[in-house]
Amino acid sequence: MKVLWLFAHPEPRSLNGALRDGAVTALEEAGHEVVMSDLHAMGWNPVVTAADYGHDPAERFRVGPVSATALTAGTLSADVLAEQAKVEAADALVVQFPLWWYGMPAILKGWFDRVFLKGFAYGIEDPRHPGRTLRYGDGNLAGKRALVVTTAGGRGPALGPRGVNGEIGELLFPLQHGTLWYVGYDVLPPVVVPGANRLSTEEFETAAKELRARVLAIPTTAPIPFRTQNGGEYDDDLVLHDHLAPGRTGLGVHLPD
Repeated sequence: MKVLWLFAHPEPRSLNGALRDGAVTALEEAGHEVVMSDLHAMGWNPVVTAADYGHDPAERFRVGPVSATALTAGTLSADVLAEQAKVEAADALVVQFPLWWYGMPAILKGWFDRVFLKGFAYGIEDPRHPGRTLRYGDGNLAGKRALVVTTAGGRGPALGPRGVNGEIGELLFPLQHGTLWYVGYDVLPPVVVPGANRLSTEEFETAAKELRARVLAIPTTAPIPFRTQNGGEYDDDLVLHDHLAPGRTGLGVHLPD
């Protein structure tokens, strides 16, 4: 298995850094290949600009169409092309970050903004249904696997169904469903380390052991069973049919009962 490890923490000596290092060692010792994109170490630029695409500044900058044209024309910036090549070559993507303000750090969000471009990660027309695109379980990246690894300052119960911070699956929904599943990845249940700023040595060792086990099990772990867009469960407006999850609304309806 070839793994692209996407790491977004500014301090390599952090809890995140220690967890990553142990898990990467476990993968390599098991014979897997790991390619690292350490965004802070790379000095990754998270900001989308017209310069990414060799776009004429005299023309209106419409990001989606311009990026798709640049992808076809071969005028994307070198750093974006390099990350896209890593994505294409990898069987699995590990996305690791600390949960800041209920979401990804800006540098990580900017990686997705600049790398997951139209024509590469989305905007692919479904040949079976003209006018409908391949997404939510389909697309260029279908068949690959993704695992989210995150640390959070909140304690475990506060990230539960009735916790003040919100249920962790819903906090990660924009990334797991709206980004990774959207572009076709099979998304595995996340590894979440709560109470990250107060872990004891024993708790760290438990978390590190869990992460090592989870990354080694990437090929065999059952993914989160999100509904596919084009599997017949949504109408032409991409609204879930009434007979599915009747009387319910919210993010949970996009998972089978």
